[in-house]
Amino acid sequence: MADQIQPIIIKKIKKGGGGHGGGAWKIAYADFVTAMMAFFLLLWLLSSVTQEQLEGISNYFAPVSTSKSTSGAGDILSGKTLGEAGVMEQSASRPSVTVDLPPPKSGATDLETNEDAGATEDALEELQAKQEEQQFEDAEETLKQALQGIPQLKELADSLLIDNIPEGLRIQLVDQEGLAMFPSGGSDMYLRTRKVLELVAKVIKQMPQQIAISGHTDSVKFVNDDGYGNWELSADRANSARRALLSLGIPEDRIARIVSRAATEPLMPEDPANARNRRLSIVLLRGTGHISVPNTGAAADPQTNDGDPEPAQ
Repeated sequence: MADQIQPIIIKKIKKGGGGHGGGAWKIAYADFVTAMMAFFLLLWLLSSVTQEQLEGISNYFAPVSTSKSTSGAGDILSGKTLGEAGVMEQSASRPSVTVDLPPPKSGATDLETNEDAGATEDALEELQAKQEEQQFEDAEETLKQALQGIPQLKELADSLLIDNIPEGLRIQLVDQEGLAMFPSGGSDMYLRTRKVLELVAKVIKQMPQQIAISGHTDSVKFVNDDGYGNWELSADRANSARRALLSLGIPEDRIARIVSRAATEPLMPEDPANARNRRLSIVLLRGTGHISVPNTGAAADPQTNDGDPEPAQ
């Protein structure tokens, strides 16, 4: 019996999960922190939105009440009438739906519409101005290349001046020493002058702007026996250019004005008698692409009036 093995008994004591030693409080604390985070997030969201946005959210959750009962549904007979045959259903009325909407803000929509319309008009005007500027640049480049491409007219390259001025795109046909556009004292242009005008007409025919033509002379006094001088001469030369452009396909209603400048606006102010002061100026008027301007040039045409020609003003 002394050799008999004694059994080993192990006692395991299970401690309760509650109290400070348990982990249940951690779960509760995590829930509390999550709730506080959600609460402060809500406060932050409410403080970052505008009053209009809050009204929009409120309107989204606005109560919508629907009543399918007939008139008098809350009364004793529940919308029924009492007649000789007893209680009868009243079928005249229909179900009604009521929606609570916030009061409209008067004038807000009209103001926004007007602001949008104004912004659109400004953007359209700016776009049109850019397109017109691009047209002017393309026309200038096309004319210069066309003149260089015709061997017979290369000598007139210095006689064609093109510049962009506030009034529009100005194309000038300028005399050179020994190379005039018109005979001295005359308004019948040389053939080379008409050839240059043909190039000009081909380009401006594709453009929508109104056209102003002015004639210029040098300061050399020119008066014949009839009192015909530089004012009349510059007017006649401007009208000669007008008639040439019309014959080359330019519509008559595109001619806005014909002006006689005589020697009042010299190209070479330091040398008023210089030959380059004698010139024709053709201006494509800026911003007139969609404006119909009546033709006022015919009044200055001496061939359409009886008597002595009057200078164009």
